[in-house]
Amino acid sequence: MMRAMRVRTPRPIDSEPLELAEEPVPEPGPGEVRVRLAACGVCRTDLHVAEGDLVPQKSGGVVPGHEGVGHVDALGPGTAGLREGDRVGIAWLHASCGACRFCARGAENLCVAPRFTGWHADGAYADYTIAKAAFVYALPSGDAERQAPLLCAGIIGFRAYALSGIAPGEPLGIFGFGGSAHLVIQIARHRGNPVFVWSRAARHQALARELGAPPEPLRGAILFAPSGALVPDALAALDAGGTLAIAGIHLSAIPPLDYDRHLFRERTLRSVTANTRADGRELLRLAAEIPLETHTVPYPLEAANRALLDLKEDRVRGAAVLRISR
Repeated sequence: MMRAMRVRTPRPIDSEPLELAEEPVPEPGPGEVRVRLAACGVCRTDLHVAEGDLVPQKSGGVVPGHEGVGHVDALGPGTAGLREGDRVGIAWLHASCGACRFCARGAENLCVAPRFTGWHADGAYADYTIAKAAFVYALPSGDAERQAPLLCAGIIGFRAYALSGIAPGEPLGIFGFGGSAHLVIQIARHRGNPVFVWSRAARHQALARELGAPPEPLRGAILFAPSGALVPDALAALDAGGTLAIAGIHLSAIPPLDYDRHLFRERTLRSVTANTRADGRELLRLAAEIPLETHTVPYPLEAANRALLDLKEDRVRGAAVLRISR
């Protein structure tokens, strides 16, 4: 048997929608691996699943968690390229169809029939989980708790940085500060970008200053906060020709935009939709090169509700991580 934190009926996080359950250890099917988990990062998308902003797509409820780090401990039939004992990371994209027009051109993040970890398939808020062998990432030895946030906060932050159109040395704005932002700042500094962070929380402002975030005019910007109300301000802060990339999977309503103030002079507003495996591999390469330092706050697996509540109420300085190994 294993422990799992499962969402059966989404509801406000302060009512603890994640239920601790003792469940049978799952068996991998064809092309799948079972992973014995050591840690899992806590992402705002998990909060949206728990509260029902993203309704779980798995019958009987779902185990959230898509920043899992652990070891392969069983292989399904026809699994190639992995061995028992391999250290791997599990990310948001559980599988893509591999055949649609988007997959054919390398844009599997836009797949017409994707499956996502912790939404369509059980994720990593558990002792064990099942993953598609072709969609896990090989990880070097290291601290599982510090590696976990790289698998979503890092990957999606890196994709948002790229889609903001920012070039080395150009000023970047970040709206909202948390797990992704504290990693993107380090990537931006590595590439010579001055960074200006907007955050309402004093503790986030302090961490941003520690990482180096001087105010400058903006060539590009990334919105990490799930607040559509910030979109007009972020667009207004852009220079001509600048781009605002919205990094969240869920966003509240965007107020009306004024064409002259917010979009004219070739300002661009674009969303960031999941990531490709190529994004993940490049982020992990970059994480080793810089190297990226993750600031983490650990919680036991059974405290997943509290971790998500702290995330919602902006009490997490850096990235929350669940400790799973016993």
